[in-house]
Amino acid sequence: MLDKIVIANRGEIALRILRACRELGIHVVAVHSEADRELKHVLLSDESVCIGPAASTDSYLNMPAIISAAEVTDSEAIHPGYGFLAENADFAEKVIQSGFIFIGPKPETIRLMGDKISAKRAMQAAGIPCVPGSDGPLDDDKSKTLQMARDIGYPVIIKASGGGGGRGMRTVHTEAALLNATTLTKTEALTTFGNDTVYMEKFLETPRHIEFQVLADNYGNAIHLGERDCSTQRRHQKVIEEAPAIGITEEQRDRVGTRCAEACKEIGYVGAGTFEFLYENDEFYFIEMNTRIQVEHPVTEMVCGVDIVKEQILVASGQPLSISQEDVELKGHAIECRINAEDPITFIPSPGVIEQLHMPGGPGIRVETHIYNGYRVPPYYDSMIGKLIAYGETRESAIARLQTALNEIVIAGIKTNIPLHVDILSDAEFRAGGQNIHYLEKKLGLQ
Repeated sequence: MLDKIVIANRGEIALRILRACRELGIHVVAVHSEADRELKHVLLSDESVCIGPAASTDSYLNMPAIISAAEVTDSEAIHPGYGFLAENADFAEKVIQSGFIFIGPKPETIRLMGDKISAKRAMQAAGIPCVPGSDGPLDDDKSKTLQMARDIGYPVIIKASGGGGGRGMRTVHTEAALLNATTLTKTEALTTFGNDTVYMEKFLETPRHIEFQVLADNYGNAIHLGERDCSTQRRHQKVIEEAPAIGITEEQRDRVGTRCAEACKEIGYVGAGTFEFLYENDEFYFIEMNTRIQVEHPVTEMVCGVDIVKEQILVASGQPLSISQEDVELKGHAIECRINAEDPITFIPSPGVIEQLHMPGGPGIRVETHIYNGYRVPPYYDSMIGKLIAYGETRESAIARLQTALNEIVIAGIKTNIPLHVDILSDAEFRAGGQNIHYLEKKLGLQ
């Protein structure tokens, strides 16, 4: 077992990792920016190291500073959490070259799956269904690009190969707009991701966003933990997630989940990962793989009883997975609300001091947050300040518990998106389940 781990992240996920380490008897080193000295996991850690000023480019994205923190504290491994450097192959490589364990997949696997084109090719080779589109990057042959779009059929979507987080993509409905959209996406991709490679896919009109959680170790074992529905989104950012996904049959779950697990074996994947799909007309279409722990991992943990973060750490320490596919059984239903420090109508961030705080409890309620009374939410980072998860034997009972919990929460001093969650949970279309990825934006009048 590992003795000491550096948590190279902040906020609720850093606290989540610390708790897993505590259960495993592992010492924790918290790295933090100057603005994050009062973060809960920093206060609870065995050791802490300031790695730079508030700006994430000078702290949480500062590879030499993080590795130096591991060196001066005699740590053995680094857990990147999600966001920041979690899916940065260069960081993983530097961690390993410096003599530490990177708690995540191999650098070459991160590179393979981080490039959307190479990831799609790898998945096609593994028998994973993909969205119809170009077999590789679009070149400068305009006539070829135009003909490809005609063959695929409009609408199409132009995507940056190195994109993510909803950026670097444009939907095109007519031939007249195609070439200009391609040029704009290439320019945006170069500016944002340092790579102007783009490709084309068929734009699915009303898909759901379904993803499969996988775990794999260093001994050729790989399993899936079922699927999550992440279709409630705004501007490609997930707002509510749930597991399992309504309407997905056992046969579909076993078929697609098994293919994902087999794909992990073929590409040599190690650790926790997520295969993301668009689902339309009873068909799954692979879009990308996240080579890290997901924000929404708690809903999967609630329905299958597996601690995904602990499995990550155990695998990194050289142990095999503690469970087999036969051990995985989904029970009940879980729903997660992402609680953000933002105006619930304008979505403008709302940093400031938490003047009063009360978190809910009761059967089936789980709260993941790093905030506390008197904590100052800084303006420098993502606005998410916590997650509220409800579990029930049925989806209806999970929704009822979540509504009760949302009505109990008190977060005074800043604005939050809790009123938005209350509104969504009372909406007939959401309660019916199976809504597509455009549901929330249409509800908000953004489409």
